[in-house]
Amino acid sequence: MLHDPQIIAASFVRRLALFYAALFVVIGIQLPFFPVWLQAKGLDAQMIGFVLAAPMVVRVFAIPFVTRIADRRRMLRGVIVAASCAAAAGNLALDFSQGAMAILIVFSLASMAFTPIMPLAEAYALRGLARHRRAYGPVRLWGSAAFIAGSLGAGWIGDSMAPRNLIWLIVAAAGAATLAAAALAPAREAAGGGAVEPPYRGFLRTPGFAAATAAAGLIQASHAVYYGFSSLDWKTAGLDGTVIGALWGIGVLAEITLFAVSGRLPAWVTPGALLTLGGAGAVLRWIMMALGPPNVALPLVQCLHGLSFGATHLGAIGFVARAAPAGMAATAQGNLAVVLGGTMAASMGLSGILYGAFGDLAYAAMALMAATGVLCALLVWRLPR
Repeated sequence: MLHDPQIIAASFVRRLALFYAALFVVIGIQLPFFPVWLQAKGLDAQMIGFVLAAPMVVRVFAIPFVTRIADRRRMLRGVIVAASCAAAAGNLALDFSQGAMAILIVFSLASMAFTPIMPLAEAYALRGLARHRRAYGPVRLWGSAAFIAGSLGAGWIGDSMAPRNLIWLIVAAAGAATLAAAALAPAREAAGGGAVEPPYRGFLRTPGFAAATAAAGLIQASHAVYYGFSSLDWKTAGLDGTVIGALWGIGVLAEITLFAVSGRLPAWVTPGALLTLGGAGAVLRWIMMALGPPNVALPLVQCLHGLSFGATHLGAIGFVARAAPAGMAATAQGNLAVVLGGTMAASMGLSGILYGAFGDLAYAAMALMAATGVLCALLVWRLPR
């Protein structure tokens, strides 16, 4: 019974779902409420934009280094655990940081550990789920569901605590994520020994790779104003923390719905098609946000997150997973994460300037960025299957 493939597969899926859930509780608290904590620490809009851009900058250097080590040494799970521990320690150190520059430095160091976790987790998940013949979307949705729980819970708890104490919610969630990482099932990976490493540059020249990663980077980077300033904007409009958390949750609920049905999508919904649909949803979403919709319409606008993020995410990792040669799963996902990080870093830094100068009209620039991503996605869609 202990070696029953079904039992082993079920155990792998449960542990992976738990880790995704714990990891996304961290993100669900950090994305909406870390800017609020930064503001409480005295940072202005422009400096908040620079601090929020830090993870996107450091990931350009940290992710390739860490993912190549994980692939070469065949130790995905071990690196995930180590990175989770370091990220939790970095978040703890943030509470003791005083001044904008100190916060920027400490957050950058914490991000060097945290940013590689997601591409490592995606490589670990895609490899293990394929081995056990399980679909990715129905497992990944637990991360999105936990994001809702994290944002709602943080909004509810945050209403009764000083904004300067919000960092402790992030620290507690990061500690839980470390425990969940340690509980991941050991991955059965071939020993690295004398294996010949696949051609790295050849992979980068895979047909459509540049267009697919550019599309994903531009569409995901178009979320910068939303990630960085929607909570502050809604708070200024009179919405309390619980309502703000609920709005973030509605968006992720749309994402969960797409993930849940992703295993049953028709054959024509290729990675290129998903990228195109995701970009189109982003263009529509940011145009509506630039027009300043009334509060009652915000839940409907948030439903477009299922396309702008969800479809784009599935399309991007689906394309990269198919294109990656054996033995380079983490490196391939790391390449994607670097492109996403580079474009998001530039967009996040720009978003602080645009939002400070133009307010909601900054979303118009995000719509233009997403439209450029759609053009790149159309090139991927036309590739032979």
